[in-house]
Amino acid sequence: MPRYCLECDGQLANRIEGIATTYGLTEEEVVGQLVEVGLEELDSDPTR
Repeated sequence: MPRYCLECDGQLANRIEGIATTYGLTEEEVVGQLVEVGLEELDSDPTR
């Protein structure tokens, strides 16, 4: 399975950590869910 690395600035990292803390998730789980939602959004946009 391919693996990807994401480098974030401090502001984005803080947002990801905040979401993880709020929902009891790991940062990796949050990033994975954000990627999935973003890809689903691209797939559902008929203008792309």
